[in-house]
Amino acid sequence: MADTYWFCLNHHEVEENDGCAYKDRLGPYGTREEASRALEKVKERNEEWDNDPAYKDKPGIPGVPN
Repeated sequence: MADTYWFCLNHHEVEENDGCAYKDRLGPYGTREEASRALEKVKERNEEWDNDPAYKDKPGIPGVPN
């Protein structure tokens, strides 16, 4: 059994240590279940950051979206 699991962005499958190149994977995760939720976790974090006022762009800076 593997000590770590990865989510492969090419195949959309959970892999163990001997999977695709690390540049094509998310992780490592401690369990197969955590790795299988990798894309859900990315979406959750992106939504949190998108709605966090500390990460909003400052108005009035040329070339920077508001």
